[in-house]
Amino acid sequence: MGGSSSADAADICQRRLRLVASPVLDERWTGLAVDAARTLGLSRLAGRLRVEWNPRLRTSAGRAWSRQARIELNPLLKNFDEEEIRRTLLHELAHLVAHNRAGRRKIAPHGPEWQLACAELGIPGEPARHQLPLPRIRQQRRFTYACPACGKVVRRARRLRHEAACLPCCRQHAGGRFDRRFLLVATTG
Repeated sequence: MGGSSSADAADICQRRLRLVASPVLDERWTGLAVDAARTLGLSRLAGRLRVEWNPRLRTSAGRAWSRQARIELNPLLKNFDEEEIRRTLLHELAHLVAHNRAGRRKIAPHGPEWQLACAELGIPGEPARHQLPLPRIRQQRRFTYACPACGKVVRRARRLRHEAACLPCCRQHAGGRFDRRFLLVATTG
């Protein structure tokens, strides 16, 4: 008998629902984010902000989309206390604040601009990654690259699409600038 159990069928249905389910606006948390943005004097950002529950999020607690001024929260956060939801919301809002202030200038995701925004939003010292017991996806790192100069091995889940150089070698021998002498070379194993 090659049939599947009802638990397997229910799991498959849940996965399919997650794939077709779309984000749902949360007016309460949107209001909190709008108020926080206005408090920081960012009325243009506040006028565009949306906070949504995205059932497709699996491993991350939330994510921010600066162009759309949108914050997505993982519905699994509802299993934790409201302080975790608030903290995740403020963490993601800090990304939007930092990008809004930077304009077209490129900034690091958890760099000094984001850290300043976190402090202003009342979460100073916020870590870059959450420590919540959400499921983790372990990807097999099948692609291996090596630096021809120092021999450093880099394993990746995805194939490199563009040229990449060994960062330690570029820092040590080229003042931190990209240098073709240290291009990573695909290896086996």
